Amino acid sequence: MSDIKDQIETMARQARAAALKLSQLSTGEKNAILQAMAAGLRGASASILEANVRDLEAGEAKGLTKAMLDRLRLDEARIDAIAGGIEQVAALPDPVGDLMESWERPNGIKLEQVRVPIGTIGIIYESRPNVTSDAAVLCFKAGNATILRGGSEAIHSNRAIAEALVRGGEEAGLPEHAIQLIPFTDRSSVTALCQMDEWLDVIIPRGGRGLIETVVSQARMPVIKHYDGICHTYVDAAADEQMAVKIAVDAKTQKPGVCNAMETLLVHEGVVASFLPKVAEAMQAKGVELRGCERTCQVIDAVPATEEDWKTEYLDLILSIKVVGSLDEAVEHINRYGSHHSECIVTEDAAAAARFLPAVDSACVFHNVSTRFADGEEFGFGAEIGISTEKLHARGPMGLRELTSYQYRVRGAGQTKA
Repeated sequence: MSDIKDQIETMARQARAAALKLSQLSTGEKNAILQAMAAGLRGASASILEANVRDLEAGEAKGLTKAMLDRLRLDEARIDAIAGGIEQVAALPDPVGDLMESWERPNGIKLEQVRVPIGTIGIIYESRPNVTSDAAVLCFKAGNATILRGGSEAIHSNRAIAEALVRGGEEAGLPEHAIQLIPFTDRSSVTALCQMDEWLDVIIPRGGRGLIETVVSQARMPVIKHYDGICHTYVDAAADEQMAVKIAVDAKTQKPGVCNAMETLLVHEGVVASFLPKVAEAMQAKGVELRGCERTCQVIDAVPATEEDWKTEYLDLILSIKVVGSLDEAVEHINRYGSHHSECIVTEDAAAAARFLPAVDSACVFHNVSTRFADGEEFGFGAEIGISTEKLHARGPMGLRELTSYQYRVRGAGQTKA
């Protein structure tokens, strides 16, 4: 453990030194480096695929599920998509240096609030090797040095991707140690990274609840996190039922294994008789297992839901359904059982929507839109580092702007307090 801690401390010190150099790069310089990274990634596709085969073989031997193996698997098209993602980040506006606000005090002092990089960021993540590139390039564009700690199941792929990014970027001026990947998978490396508060400004964990709880319990620096994605769609008494079926089916089945997929459908009692059979037929046609409250089970064929169902993130083709007597009851259920991620109301009643949106305590709230749009790219931010359910600093999809802080710049002409 001491050897691992020493190595990670060295990496953290190097990241701090790199962050100073990064903060002085112009937007043009950063974009040129990003383009070189994309080219480097494409040029290294053969070695990345070779490394990925090793991870896949190890994953199959460990008994990883088909879904996990698919998240791990790379091919030429996926590598090209990752490189394309880097080019998209290069095309995004640079938040660093943005003037957020300016004003002058009566004594002549002039103040500016300006966006600046956070500094040094640790990213701890699982499974998907594309996160190695996504996290590194987003942090870099926002002027931050990054230390990456991926999961053991993707270690060879992560190493190959990180090496390609650094090799390509350094040819165009990437500062040394701006992007570093912890090269070993010992779990003590997570603990060690969480202790580097002298050198790291923030840690962002991406993965399951177990990983996030471990990071939160051990980190000495701020943590930007999200736990579960227990998302709801509420079908109001004034809903367009055809629209509601379309939105609900999309939110549940378009990609069920992601954090912005719907897990619970709430239905106003006024439309139960007409709406529930329609949505049940549509869901069952997609292979969705339905679990319902007592009232739901009286109307459609569903497995009786338990208390545990209301607080479960299935990440699968399973949906819990609850009948509610009012909009207020729907809001109460969401705020009690939800994970503060994404919620939707389907209604043609503008007043009902206006009540619902501010009452729900979640990062993203939707009116007549599938929760699957809770995504940085869909919001126009480009790629994202994750979706935060926190309330301080960053909330919802975290794009480039959320990877910056701000600084007050104060100018005067010799003013003193005395």
